[in-house]
Amino acid sequence: MEKSEYVLGTYGRAPIQMDRGEGSYLYDTTGKRYVDFCAGIATCCLGHCHPVVVEALEKQARRLIHCSNLYGVPGQEELAELIVRKVVGIDGRVFFCNSGAEANDGIIKVARRFGHRRPAADGSPRYEVLTFLKSFHGRTLGSMAATGQKKIQVEFDPLLVGFRYVDFNDKDALRAALRKETCGILLEAVQGEGGVNPVDADFLREVAALCREHDLLLMLDEVQCGFARCGAMMGWQAVCPDVRPDLISCAKGIGGGFPMGCFWVSNRAINPEGTPLSSIMGPGSHGSTFGGTPLACAVSKAVVSEMLRLNLAARAKKLGERVKQVVEGWQLPCVEKVRGLGLLRGVALRPDCFTLPQGKTPAAYVNDLCREAGLLTCPAGADTLRLIPALNIPEDVLDEGLSILHGVLSQLSCK
Repeated sequence: MEKSEYVLGTYGRAPIQMDRGEGSYLYDTTGKRYVDFCAGIATCCLGHCHPVVVEALEKQARRLIHCSNLYGVPGQEELAELIVRKVVGIDGRVFFCNSGAEANDGIIKVARRFGHRRPAADGSPRYEVLTFLKSFHGRTLGSMAATGQKKIQVEFDPLLVGFRYVDFNDKDALRAALRKETCGILLEAVQGEGGVNPVDADFLREVAALCREHDLLLMLDEVQCGFARCGAMMGWQAVCPDVRPDLISCAKGIGGGFPMGCFWVSNRAINPEGTPLSSIMGPGSHGSTFGGTPLACAVSKAVVSEMLRLNLAARAKKLGERVKQVVEGWQLPCVEKVRGLGLLRGVALRPDCFTLPQGKTPAAYVNDLCREAGLLTCPAGADTLRLIPALNIPEDVLDEGLSILHGVLSQLSCK
């Protein structure tokens, strides 16, 4: 496939183009079929062209596609209630946007406003958010600054101030990092892009305790691990369901492949007067032209309702354990272990098992081999191959994909 003259070259694209999708299969323009263990990077949670998604799109498109957030938008209230009651399960309010990066920018803004309303003891505003090494929160200026990976920040400095990065799952390092400017702690239940690293339950409880102790906001990035992906409706619920966050960013699976994102803000009181956290974001504090359009809300409501109806969270938990057992059961020299939760799994590869083409990491190399063999995966860092199929993938298709993966990994031998 030739490079386009007209599209900015910001992606290292594979040399194929996709033509159509059906369930957990994708077909390229040559007609080759692939088992899809990538699912639009954990986005196409019901697979490709699911009837629920198609019908919701067609029905709403004939009625109203877009109006403006200057008016009440059909479907927003119903979808927000569904998210609050059935997904998060804690009273709060929702803002709709278009992507995970936007959602993370939104919760960062809420945290900064909170830091003004709840300043340090000397009266100075609090503005700093602690995040973690190997995290990923997006590529906008705000979300990129929050991301604890230098490789995505190269030549985009000066970065937005107000972020520091701490070792993940390290209680002592986190406690030592707190200072008077800190207003919140932002983390992923599973670091998807950073290597598929789950948060330890004890560490998450410690984060929550520190937030209560120091009047900080507990901020959860559920963009990749939310909406049933990790074996519960939210990723943190699969790890430590007794934790009560203050802010949650969401995207990907919420739309089933349609561009959609949101962030949730708790209604908990932030002062003795009983002011809800959600009330500090009033008219003019935030906005989005295309956030929560009638079309996006109709599709998202259909997707989330189907997810709940089929209890896809429980299915993801069951199938994810099966993936782990099968892959580790192969006892292949090139596989160190399988990390993750639910159907967000990372196959950790042993770097010494590879003779790599120039410029390729082990994960990128194996990803290429899988694609050539008819399986779509995606890397998660240099040494981890990510497996993130649709939550409703048929078990025989899952087995087909695992068989292809076994064939690829079996060809690799350690030095």
